[in-house]
Amino acid sequence: MVREIKVKSLLNKHKKRDSCFLDDYTLNPYAGCSMGCIYCYTRGSKYGARQTPENVTNMDVALKADAASILKRQLKNRLRRGERGFIVLGSAAEAYPNVENDLKVTREILGLIKRFKFPVHVCTRSKLVLRDLDLLRAVNETAVLPDDLDYLEHGVFISFSFSTLDEGLARLLEPGAPSPQERLETMKKCSVAGFKVGVINMPVLPFLSDSDESLEAMVKSAKEHGASYVMFAALTLFGNGPEDCRTLYYKFLEDNYPELIPEYQKLFRNSSYPSNTYQKDLSRRAKKVSDKYNIKTRIL
Repeated sequence: MVREIKVKSLLNKHKKRDSCFLDDYTLNPYAGCSMGCIYCYTRGSKYGARQTPENVTNMDVALKADAASILKRQLKNRLRRGERGFIVLGSAAEAYPNVENDLKVTREILGLIKRFKFPVHVCTRSKLVLRDLDLLRAVNETAVLPDDLDYLEHGVFISFSFSTLDEGLARLLEPGAPSPQERLETMKKCSVAGFKVGVINMPVLPFLSDSDESLEAMVKSAKEHGASYVMFAALTLFGNGPEDCRTLYYKFLEDNYPELIPEYQKLFRNSSYPSNTYQKDLSRRAKKVSDKYNIKTRIL
């Protein structure tokens, strides 16, 4: 039995559209996430606190009760105000956790998005997105885009998240997620089906997946599997609690790469973010390799 939590809102409107993900709205049918990624920014950050009511832990998946009826009301209200925009599905918790295979709540939500003709950007690690390509195709064909994006040819984008292509490293960091190769193959199937797809290489892991060779392997693999964009961002480490990502990530380093701990301490110091110098260098190198393969570093 999946635990249910009560929420007042499912559709969260942003003051300003995110230029990378294109989201005017975010939507997470579930709280918590079965993927179990130890670096997840929702562990210990203010964003996670907002998305996981009633102290739902990251691995403890809970269904937001009456999700479809709440969303239906909210979409109607947004249409009355003329506030169309892209909905990012799965911004803070996987929209296709294991329980979705039986519950089909995300599928019901996509049906509502289709009915009200909103465009959608699905962010996922799951192979289960293939189940819903029929609905996503209908959304893609019927979505009414916001006025300033009406030149786009797509009402659906599907992005797949990665931190590394190394299968062994991924098993340690993302224990509940499909392997990187499975994600690439799923993305390829979505591309072949006619969808615009891409990679979210977030986070790039300092000293583990941030070398020039690793960045090139990510971009090359993305291109070969149908991606038209690869978005990069450095690792962030939040919180000091036992389940927060800073704590869990340093434990991962202690168990597997103890020699890197001093390097991380130097890179992050007292911040949740690596140094500005590191972030600018990562961005420069990511742009260079993306240009080499003629692939964008954002959707638009």
